[in-house]
Amino acid sequence: MNKILLIARREFLSRVQKKTFLLTTILLPLIIFGFYGLILYFSVHGGSDTKIAVVDDANIFKGRLDSSDQISFTFLKSQSPELLTGKLTNKEFDAYLYVPAADSVAGKDSFKIVLAKKTGLITRGNIQNIINRRLQREKLLSFNISPNQLDSAQKDSRIQFSLLNSKESDSDAREQVSLIVGYISGFLIYIILFIYGTMVMRGVMEEKMNRIAEVIVSSVKPFQLMMGKITGIGAVGLLQFIIWIVLVVSTRVLLITIFPELTGHVQGAEAAKQVAADPTFLQGLGQVNWIAVLGYFIFYFLGGYLLYSALFAAVGSAVNEDPQEAQSLLLPITMPIIFAIVILTKAVNDPNGGLSVFGSLFPLTSPIVMMARVAHGVPEGVPYWQLATSMLLLIAGFLGTTWMAGKIYRTGILMYGKKPTWKELVKWGFKKV
Repeated sequence: MNKILLIARREFLSRVQKKTFLLTTILLPLIIFGFYGLILYFSVHGGSDTKIAVVDDANIFKGRLDSSDQISFTFLKSQSPELLTGKLTNKEFDAYLYVPAADSVAGKDSFKIVLAKKTGLITRGNIQNIINRRLQREKLLSFNISPNQLDSAQKDSRIQFSLLNSKESDSDAREQVSLIVGYISGFLIYIILFIYGTMVMRGVMEEKMNRIAEVIVSSVKPFQLMMGKITGIGAVGLLQFIIWIVLVVSTRVLLITIFPELTGHVQGAEAAKQVAADPTFLQGLGQVNWIAVLGYFIFYFLGGYLLYSALFAAVGSAVNEDPQEAQSLLLPITMPIIFAIVILTKAVNDPNGGLSVFGSLFPLTSPIVMMARVAHGVPEGVPYWQLATSMLLLIAGFLGTTWMAGKIYRTGILMYGKKPTWKELVKWGFKKV
């Protein structure tokens, strides 16, 4: 145990004390946040709303078209197309819609909007949706349907779902929250596995080129060496991750303080609209067991990191300074991670499906897929026995890969001038020392 801690301490200090650690951990995120702040600033002050003049001589729209954040409609009277063209030339408006008096709502199925300048496809789609929604309502009202009857007919019925052995209703808001939490948690672990797994691999490759590991490997067992290396580099990654979280939170507060007008953009206006539109959304947030979700996230984050770091370290010990050699050996390692993301997209919507259950039990995919299932709750989304089995298999997978990676490391770290294959790596893993 002491040897593992000594190796972990060396790995941690040798990386934290480098200038590159400070640059990549603090300076680089600050530069990214600076560009992010500039983008937000110019998105507010540099953007342009589309102002549309409407002359509705046929009174089809009854003087009303709903404006949005980037599209506004202004109704004018006694304006000819020639006068409207002049307003576009003088940049009073960006477009105009002219409806002559001879038209009627019943027979009108096409409109012509004249633009002063080129408009993007998204903006055009938003304009069409606003006009079509209003036109559809007015057409229905023209069939002698009262506004109250129309509103009643268009009102959706409220459908409630409940689980067989649960007293609480399984609301749509909770499902939305579970889907969001599952996606975010799974993708965070996905990114972490790639970033810090690659960091472990590069660290092993550097030691092989510097001949440092030749001295270390002669005095410790392969498993101790691999555990110490993974733990030390993992501690660096965890410290870096904590610093990034602090920087994100502090920079977010700083941006809002300096630029109060960016509040809607920084905090997510769309999310706020969704909460306001669905009164049960906050109730859905309250139905999620956040302490349990956080605990599961930490466990699967650490388990996935330890498992994949051992595999990345094995590859790093087997190759020389040529990165192309590592790329050819990384495919069998990265494919399960990518496959896990594919299963994640299904598991967030179908947590008890056959593919979701398999992905959450298989150790190479469970760190990502299981987060999509536990977000739905335990035992609602994941039975207790499946959760326990998944955890045990992940621990066993980590111990197994670390043991085999240590054997590969002990042999591969001393091999030079030869490009090994996966068949040879497996032989090294089972080779008696």
